[in-house]
Parts: sequence; structure tokens; C-alpha cells
Amino acid sequence: MKQPDTRDETSAPAAQLSGVAGWIEHRLPVFATFRKEYVVFQLPRNLNWLWNFGAILVVVLLLMLATGTFLAMNYTPTSAEAFLSVEAIDRQLSGGWLLRAMHMTGANLFLASLYIHLFRGLYYGSYKAPREILWISGLVMLLMVMTTALAGYILPWGQMSYWGADIITKAVGAVPVIGDTLEHILTGSDHLGDIFLHRFFVLHFIMAFLVVGVVGLHVACVHVAKSNNPLGIEPKTPKETLSFYPYYISKDLIGLIVFAMVFCALLFFWPGVLTEPDNYAPADPLHTPANIEPEWYFLPFYGLLQSVPSKFGGLLAAVSSILVLFALPWLDRSPVRSARFRPICRPALIGVVIAFIMLAVAGKHHVMGGWMLVGRLAALYYFGYFLVILPLASRFEKTRPLPTSLAPTKGDA
Repeated sequence: MKQPDTRDETSAPAAQLSGVAGWIEHRLPVFATFRKEYVVFQLPRNLNWLWNFGAILVVVLLLMLATGTFLAMNYTPTSAEAFLSVEAIDRQLSGGWLLRAMHMTGANLFLASLYIHLFRGLYYGSYKAPREILWISGLVMLLMVMTTALAGYILPWGQMSYWGADIITKAVGAVPVIGDTLEHILTGSDHLGDIFLHRFFVLHFIMAFLVVGVVGLHVACVHVAKSNNPLGIEPKTPKETLSFYPYYISKDLIGLIVFAMVFCALLFFWPGVLTEPDNYAPADPLHTPANIEPEWYFLPFYGLLQSVPSKFGGLLAAVSSILVLFALPWLDRSPVRSARFRPICRPALIGVVIAFIMLAVAGKHHVMGGWMLVGRLAALYYFGYFLVILPLASRFEKTRPLPTSLAPTKGDA
């Protein structure tokens, strides 16, 4: 009796390959694996536009690596030449101004997309089982990207770069017992100079490529644990899923086109929105700018840093604001993932977003006057949500009934 064909459908087209492709496939099934993971890979059918930011982040990361590599070829990491080399890139290198503008715009929009990606995970409960490693790998990537962005902000060695570095090193130096040692490791001497700049240049360059490895791990976790969805329930039948190609490929392309339009608008028409005028002046240790502030994506953490009376306390609060997110899978014990069905957590999470923005605004105003109270209240609410509201809501919240399937519903486009 003839045995049924039990071969995986993903390997059938690959088995038909001939020539060099067939020779490679027979020894290393790259084509079959690609087809399985990026063509017929099944995803929940109700993923909305917030899921576009995963693809956007990958594309922008590649753009950042490409432009950053060419910029590094023309950059000189010394305190005497760094600013001049950046000016030479802008004014003398053919196409240099475009490369640098693309790199700066990409850095800003990469962090913006990463924050939206993080909020999506918080709102839809993507940190819950079985996706804990997926969540943790994403947070590790966030920390690495923030470190890379911080190092990159220092490299132009303008006024804001220098004084921002001064604030960072002094905050690190405030750590009890080991602060002086850590500060010396960062600076390499008793002042911010060539050694410090060279170390941060190497850190920026190496960390950028390490981020690629973490992104690869993050994507692998998605393919193993499968993607979450707006309803927070798992697909039960094939009818509740769609293949990655052509459905989500098309959706991602539309998202990338819209993103590219925003990118080009900022790049060519409103470049001043993403740049700091004081950083176009060379670093001067003898002249302190009137308003020292970091880039917008660090303002909430800068607000936390200044809202706490002591330097070490502020540094601890800023670092803890990220570290607390690592504990979310264990702080939130509710079986319901999506905030859509959680009447307490949904408005409370919106409050976290508002508190995060208020911390940024307070940081921009240097947490002075009434902004001191705003910053402290926002900080208390931010930590209160994760350490108090979320654990208690897991016990006492009466959630709405969950749908029984992933059938298309209004708003799940």
C-alpha cells in the first residue's frame, strides 16, 4: 500500500530547486527555512497598525548601520578634531550632509518607534506567558539602543554634547563606594578629553552592531512564541490566522511608505525640529549653556534624575524606571492579556503615558518651581502603577468577557 506524503509543505518548493540553489538547499536548507519563517508563517488575522513598527524598526536599524559606517570613516574621535570632522562631513564631503541628516533623523524616529512598540506590548500584555523571553529580549534591546544613542549624542562634541557628558559622568560619580572608579572608567582621566571621546566612539560603533544580534534573537523569539494580538487570545483554527506573505508583507509595506513620508518631511523640511542649536557650537568647558538638556527621548529620564534631591537617588530612579519593566511578567498575574478587557488597567496605563510625558516636560523645564511638584507626582504615579496598581488589579479587577475567536471585529483592521 502506498504511503502518504508526509513532507512539510514548506520544503516542497525548495526540493524543486536545481543548480547552485539546489546544491545549497540540499546541504543547508536556507530557502525552505526562509519560506517557513517569512512566507507561510502564520500570524493572527487581527493584527492592527501598531504591529507595523516591528518592520519599521528593522528597516531603520539597517539604515542607521549603513549611514553610521560611512560617517565613521570620516570622523576623528579626538577633542580637538571631533567637531571639525563633523563640520567637514557636513560641508566638504560629497553627500555628507545627507548621510548625517539621515543618521540623526533615523536615530530620533528609531527611538520614537521603539517607544510605540514598547507601549503596544504594555497595552496588549505581550509580556505574559509564554512570551516572557520575547519581552525581556526587547527590553535588553531598548537599553542597548539607549546606550548607543547616548554615546552618539556625545560624538559631535558640540556644547550640548560636552555638557551632557559632564552631567552623565557626575551622576555616575555619585554612586556610593564605586562612583569614583566608574567615573574614571568612563573618562579615562581627570577631565573629559580624548580618551573619553575615543571610548564612547568605540562604544557607539560596537553597540550598534550588537543591537543587530539582539534584534535577531528578538525576532527568533517571535517565531517560537508566536505573535500576540489585540484581543490577547491564541488562534485556535487556521481560519483565525493569515500567512505573512502576501497579507502582512503588504501591510508592512504600506506602513513603511507612510513612515518614509514622515522621515523625508523631517529630513528635508523640518530638520530643526530634531536638532539642538547649541550643539552647532564647539565644546567649550569654560562656557556653560543657559539651558542644558538632552535629546527629547531622554527627557523623561532627565526629569526623573532631577526630581529626586540627591544625584544618586535621581540616577537610581532613572535606571529603575526601565528595570521595573523586566519584572512585569511576574508583577501582573492577571490571566487576561489585553487592556481592552481590563477596566482598571486600561485607564491606569493611559495615566502612565501621561506621567511619562509630564516627566519629559518637567525635565525640559529643569524641574524648577511648580515643575518640581509635577515631576515628583508623575514619578510617584509611574512607579505606583507597576508596583502597586498592576499587582492589586490582578487580584481584584473584574475583567470583561473575552471573545471566543479571532474573527474580524470592528477596529481590528
